[in-house]
Amino acid sequence: MTNAENIGGAAAAAVQKKAAGSSFYLAMRLMPREERDAMFAIYAFCRKVDDIADDGVGTRPERHEKLEQWRADLAGLYAGGKPPRVAFLAPHVTAYGLRLEDFIAVLDGMDMDVAEDIVAPDLATLDLYCDRVASAVGRLSIKVFGMDEGPGFDLAHHLGRALQLTNILRDIDEDAAIGRLYLPREYLQEAGITALDPKAIVASPCIDGVCRRVAKLAHHHYDEAQRILAARPRGRIKTPRLMGAVYSEILAASEAQGFAAPRRRVSLPKTRLLSLVLRQGLFS
Repeated sequence: MTNAENIGGAAAAAVQKKAAGSSFYLAMRLMPREERDAMFAIYAFCRKVDDIADDGVGTRPERHEKLEQWRADLAGLYAGGKPPRVAFLAPHVTAYGLRLEDFIAVLDGMDMDVAEDIVAPDLATLDLYCDRVASAVGRLSIKVFGMDEGPGFDLAHHLGRALQLTNILRDIDEDAAIGRLYLPREYLQEAGITALDPKAIVASPCIDGVCRRVAKLAHHHYDEAQRILAARPRGRIKTPRLMGAVYSEILAASEAQGFAAPRRRVSLPKTRLLSLVLRQGLFS
C-alpha cells in the first residue's frame, strides 16, 4: 500500500472516529463491513473536498485549483489509472459501480461555495446546490445499498434535499458567521426582508416565517422519501430509513423551538438516537 493510500485510509478512519455516536455512525453500523467501509470512503472524500470549500485556507482561485486537482485525479481513476489522491476510492468504485458523474457533482457543489459566498440564492439555485452537495452523495450511497437506480435515485433526490434543508435550518447562525445564507431569496423577499448581510437577515424578526416555509419544503421531501421506502424497494434500506427518521425529528424539534433569534442548534441526545433505532426496528 502506498503512502497516499494510507492517507486515504486515514481519512476514512478519521471520519469514523469523528462520527462515533452520531446518527450517521449508527446508520453505518447497520451495514456489513464491506459496505460500511465503502460508505466511509465516500464520506471521507466528501469531507476532504468540503474542507477545501469551508476552511478558508488560500484564495478562491487557489481553492478552486485544489478542487480541479480532485477532478483530474477522478478522471484518471475512471480512465484506468490509480492517482494516489483517490486510490482509496478505487476498490469501492469497482465493487459497487460508483459513478464518476456523482463524484463530479459533489465537486461542483463545493465549487459553488468557493466561487462566492452564497447569500439568499433563488429557489432554483438552492435546489441545484442541494442536488450537488447532498443528493449526489445519495446517488453514490444507493449503489452501495444495492438499490435499483429507479427507486434509488428517486430516494437520493428527495432524502438528500430533505437532509440538506434540515442542516441549512439548524446551521443558519454558523453559516451567517462566515458570510453565507442558504435561505431562498423568494421567501425572504415575500417576508419583507431586504437586508443583504447574512447576520442582519438572521436577526430579522421575520426570519421565523421564512424558515418555516423552508421546513415545509423539507417535509415534502421527507414524505416523498418515506413513500419510496414504504414500497420496500430492493436493497439495504435500513440505513436511509434511520437517517430520514433522525433528521425529520431534528427538523420537528427545530420547528418546536422556533427560528427567531436567539436560537440554539438542535441535536438529539444519544439516548434518543438509540430509541429511534429501536422504534424503526432496525436491529431486527
